[in-house]
Formats: sequence, C-alpha cells, structure tokens
Amino acid sequence: MAEKRNATTYDSIAKAIKEKQFSPIYLFMGDEPYFIDKLTDMIVENALKPEDRDYNMIVMYGLDTSAVQVTDTAMIVPMMAERQVIVVREAQLMKGIEQLEKYMRRPNPSTILVICYKKEAPKGKKGWIGEAEKNGVVFESKRIRDYAVPAFVTSYAKGKGKDIEQKASTMIADAIGADLSRISCEIDKLLITMKDSEKRITAEMVEEQIGISKDFNTFELRDAVAKKDVMKCNRIMKYFDKNPKAGNLHSAIPMIFPFFQNLMAAYYCPKRNNEEELASWLGLRGGWAAREYINAMRLYTPMKTMQIIQKLRTTAAKSNGINNKSATDGELMQEMLFFILH
Repeated sequence: MAEKRNATTYDSIAKAIKEKQFSPIYLFMGDEPYFIDKLTDMIVENALKPEDRDYNMIVMYGLDTSAVQVTDTAMIVPMMAERQVIVVREAQLMKGIEQLEKYMRRPNPSTILVICYKKEAPKGKKGWIGEAEKNGVVFESKRIRDYAVPAFVTSYAKGKGKDIEQKASTMIADAIGADLSRISCEIDKLLITMKDSEKRITAEMVEEQIGISKDFNTFELRDAVAKKDVMKCNRIMKYFDKNPKAGNLHSAIPMIFPFFQNLMAAYYCPKRNNEEELASWLGLRGGWAAREYINAMRLYTPMKTMQIIQKLRTTAAKSNGINNKSATDGELMQEMLFFILH
C-alpha cells in the first residue's frame, strides 16, 4: 500500500487521497466538522470500490465503542479486497482513546483507520497522537475566520466549475456566516437551478434562489462608503439592525478596512490619477478597479483616511470588549459610519 507522509494541509491530503496514496492512519481533529467530513468521505470514495463497501467499510461511534474494539476490528483481514476502511466518528466521546497508542505504533497495512475527533485538538504530540503522526496523517481542522468566508465561497464554487461574483460571495458569507456545511448545501441547491450554459453565479441568482438581499449587504455598504453615499449607508445600517444575519459590525469592518488601506496606499502612487498606473501600484486587476480609488481620493483626504483606519481598528477592539463597557455592536456601527462619512 502506498503511503503519504507529512501531508498536513487539507489540499495536500485531498491530493494524496485522489492519487490513491493512502496512509494506514488518519487522525482528523478540530472544531470545524466540515473539513473532517469532506476528507473522510473522500477516503471512502477513493479507497474502496462500491462493491467492496458492504464488507470492508466499517463505521464505529466513539460513545458506543472502545479502543480495544477498534484495535481488534482494525486487525481483521479485508474480505476479498485490497483493504478495509474503518471510520470512528465522534471519537472525542470514546473513553480510553489513548489506548489506541499501541495499535498506532504498528498499524495493520491493509486497514485504513480514520479517527474523526471533532473537538479542539488535545495538547501535546506524545502518546497516541504522536504515534498517529509518525505512522499516518494528522490534520487539525480549524474554524475559519469570518473575513475568510467569502474566499471559501469562491473556492467552493470554482471547485464545482462555476465562477462567482465577488458581491454574490459576500452576500452568502454575510447571510450564513462561517457555517461551511450550510454554505456548501446552499450553493449546491443553487447550482441545480443553473443552466449548463451559465458559468457565473450572480448576485441576482443568490437573491432569487437563496433569498438573500442584493441591495442590503456588506458589499453594498462598502460601495456606499467608497462613494460617501450617506443616505444609502443609513438605509443599509437600519436594515442590518433589523436583520443582523444580513450583515453586522463583524462582517462590515473586514470589508471596509482593506478599502481604506488601499486608499492610503493610493496617495503614495506617483501617477495616482492614471487608472492603469494606480491599478499596477495597488496590485488590482485592471484600470477599471482603480477608478473607485481615484474617485474616493476626491472625497477623503489623506489625513481623514489615516483617521478612519485608526477608527476602524478602535471599533474592532471595542466590538471584542476592549475599552467598551456598554456600547452594542449596532451603536458602534452607527458611531463608526458617522465618523467615516462626516
């Protein structure tokens, strides 16, 4: 059996699995179940033929099993197949899981043992975790930050062969948050409704199929701030107050902050009024993308831009309870936008 060592990222593990380079032990642990479930399903799909799964695919649950039972099952010879796959789900509920150390020291080469430990990784690399790392693959599945969710949406859509508008990915991220399983489910449902000729997911599709407003989200708020459109900012802010899932302070700051960072950098461009030169200076895709910064430089002075960047940092700290005794996120949002726009 081919083995893959030191494949510790999601992408590298997925690549090895798809190339049928398997390890005898996989320990997937962490507080983000999405990546754990995806890798586990990938192993089953690639390691066993459909006709072999009835006899050589075994699922055990931590609450109902023991390390001894897992070990005994793992030592069984596969039935008329090259290998067997054992998946231990909810392994964090197994009592005496550390007793797997002896098996992990000398695993059965014809068994693929997948331990799904859906909890923050235990401290230290000794004992059973250390042996799993020596003789298999250990992957820690961490929850992604809110600011990284739009990138996940884009990546998931591309993995399904579709492009997605930045506004559309932001709308989905704002409405659903960091629930990756629900995001993937919603995108899958949307893809079913798309025609084969449609290659790009638009904001209109998201609004129609998922029920998320294309007019009231953090992408539109950022656009309104860039244009210093006070009325639009106030309308979006009031909508957020009544519909916090559509957008909030924690999703707004990561959208607005990079804009002002770029705007500050734009002032240092030698030819900042030239779209192509400014786009190259800021690392943007093209001159059209630099246009909003050229317009924004007419609305925000360099000094005001620096003050806004500091205000965004202070507001982010207050939203996390630093130097803030009673202000709500809604009040902080109102104060922040008033400072930016006036």
